[in-house]
Amino acid sequence: MTPIRLGISTCPNDTFTFHAILERRIDLRGLTFEVELLDVEELNRRLFAGDFDIAKASFHAALHLAGALGVLPVGAALGFGVGPLLLSSGAQSRPSGAATSRVLCPGEHTTATLLYKLFHPDQGTLEQVVFSDIMPALESGDADFGVCIHEGRFTWRERGLTFVEDLGEVWEAETGTPLPLGGILARTRLPLDTITTVTDVLADSLAYALGHRQDTVPTMRRYAQELTEDVMFQHVDLYVNEWTADLGDTGRAALAMLSEQAAKLGLLTPDTPPLQVFDWSRH
Repeated sequence: MTPIRLGISTCPNDTFTFHAILERRIDLRGLTFEVELLDVEELNRRLFAGDFDIAKASFHAALHLAGALGVLPVGAALGFGVGPLLLSSGAQSRPSGAATSRVLCPGEHTTATLLYKLFHPDQGTLEQVVFSDIMPALESGDADFGVCIHEGRFTWRERGLTFVEDLGEVWEAETGTPLPLGGILARTRLPLDTITTVTDVLADSLAYALGHRQDTVPTMRRYAQELTEDVMFQHVDLYVNEWTADLGDTGRAALAMLSEQAAKLGLLTPDTPPLQVFDWSRH
């Protein structure tokens, strides 16, 4: 079988979920993978370029890729209390309409950027940088505000930054749905039985990780060396939940809401097809 070109992020929730695939702890059901681990915005760009068969992506990016790719029902980061945080470098309490405020976001097609545009339209000058550069820029005073994702939820206090707003909480209050951050996308041109088998293998990998948490630590640490084990598992416990195991109806409704909100901002063209979630039942 031709190897599947697979891209996943270096974040602990992904390396935790994919650990058993990466380390061949489970039966891969005849599949072989060529795997790259990258920052999520780099994954977004590479998916737009057509480089992967299956990959993690921001759901914001997924909306633009609808038609060419669909969402696997397993592996998503979606939930309540999982949103990006808007932080500041000091005295500024909230961004204003002034273009002089420098606001750092973790990538044009990240869901974090979509949320900032949704709740703070025309506030500040947005700049896109790698997510790991945002908090250092705030610490040094090189930026006024930053939309922080991943471990930023757990480490901003010790870095002396100022909390402005939890964009996920704003989303929840506005929509009543969990926030869909990102998920695993697959090319719709792949055979349906291949997509189903990949989903089954991913579900097996997640089940293995949940049953063998300590076994996943070396894999997570390989790609997040600066994080303590405690922070890595805080990350996992926040972003790996019931909707990671299966998006279900709630996850599908949240994705439909994200599409509706992106359309309101004019970020999607009228002819953009709806984002497909592949059908699946546990085999």
